[in-house]
Amino acid sequence: MAKTKVEAEPDQPDEQLDRAIEELRGVLREEEKRPDAALQSGANSSIIMTIPVDVQIILGSTEMPVSELMALQKGSTVALNRRIGEPVDVVVNGRKIARGEITVLESDPTRFGIRLTEIIAATKSA
Repeated sequence: MAKTKVEAEPDQPDEQLDRAIEELRGVLREEEKRPDAALQSGANSSIIMTIPVDVQIILGSTEMPVSELMALQKGSTVALNRRIGEPVDVVVNGRKIARGEITVLESDPTRFGIRLTEIIAATKSA
């Protein structure tokens, strides 16, 4: 029985996050409908827009025994589970939100970025 409880706990933060996002969307929609919304929406939006989020681009992953991990040296190559040209995952605060392709930045060809090709729809919680 304790195992079932442990397995259920990781879903709770996702459910809470989904509810919070939906609640926030509802508040923002209600604010937009108000006549004085044009004046206040800038202030409310600026508060929300300054919240930091952790964005990760996941190129791929692999599994290896500890012995192989310990044998890695400078110059070692680690094969990932994705091939060149396959989309990479865009993860925000631990949740996959999009996929994209790697691209070179026009403004700085020494750097690369991600061109989004797919936005993953948020699942609604019950």
